[in-house]
Amino acid sequence: MNGAESLVTTLVDRGVDICFANPGTSEMHFLSALENPRMKSVLCLFEGVCTGAADGWYRMKDTPASTLLHLGPGLANGLANMHNAKRAASGMVNIVGEHSASHLKYDPPLTSDIEGLARPLSHWVRRAESSTTIAWDTATAVTKASEHPGQIATLILPGDTAWQDAGDAAVPAPVAPRRKAPDAARVEEIARALRSGEPTLLILANKATRGRALELAGRIAAGTGCRLGSQFFTARIERGAGRVPLERIPYAVAPGSAFLSAFRHLVTLETKEPVAFFSYPDKPSLLKAAGTQVHALVEVEEDSILGLEMLADALGLRDTAPIL
Repeated sequence: MNGAESLVTTLVDRGVDICFANPGTSEMHFLSALENPRMKSVLCLFEGVCTGAADGWYRMKDTPASTLLHLGPGLANGLANMHNAKRAASGMVNIVGEHSASHLKYDPPLTSDIEGLARPLSHWVRRAESSTTIAWDTATAVTKASEHPGQIATLILPGDTAWQDAGDAAVPAPVAPRRKAPDAARVEEIARALRSGEPTLLILANKATRGRALELAGRIAAGTGCRLGSQFFTARIERGAGRVPLERIPYAVAPGSAFLSAFRHLVTLETKEPVAFFSYPDKPSLLKAAGTQVHALVEVEEDSILGLEMLADALGLRDTAPIL
């Protein structure tokens, strides 16, 4: 088994079974390894499609996809949708081809600073230095991408690392993703605000906008009279008949500020308070009204279901029917 085959085997062993690929000559050994029957390979005609598809895959499945990008220029072509994925907290494993070490010293035409390109939009970047350690590097990348919130992991694969013999693969033990529990004192502070009857908006994002978390938010809204909203751009929202509705905070500054002016308290779940997308003369950057208090119920790395269960219990609303 060569390094590329070891990489692909490790990906599928760790649950990453799709690769959105735009390969070049330096990735031919990896491309051959993608013939592994456990891996689904999807050829994309532009690198931005690769990273955009991987972003969408995570948003719908909550599990990372991999991409294959051709050297630094290919990575650069995919950066815009890596930015979108990072803002949406999508996990992704990028495999970026690189010249072999013996060829790189001659400064071939497509040489670039791949680490420098990757780092601003990746949470984790590593250059695979040896075919014998590529399995370990790959497993580490998948673990990083699978964290909550999702992370962007970029693994640089030199050609010689791909084609040399990998030997016996050594990998770290699997680590199950864990979400932190919200602070009980914060929960009680928010419960007091809701008991006060002052106008309150719960702003839901990421995992809070669907499933059990959304249902719990609907129970709290039904029992307290608070309203439920989302940022204008949200990774994924469950909508339709039988689901708890969310009000979308308007995009533009004037209507966004007008919408939020009705609230004395903003309670955030896996997001921050609403911020204007751009600055304008004589217009605010923060959309909330003066005097509005912002409370973080669930930070981005915490568990929304647990936080909403704690809040519902504090309010005695666990069995209340949700608003629909």
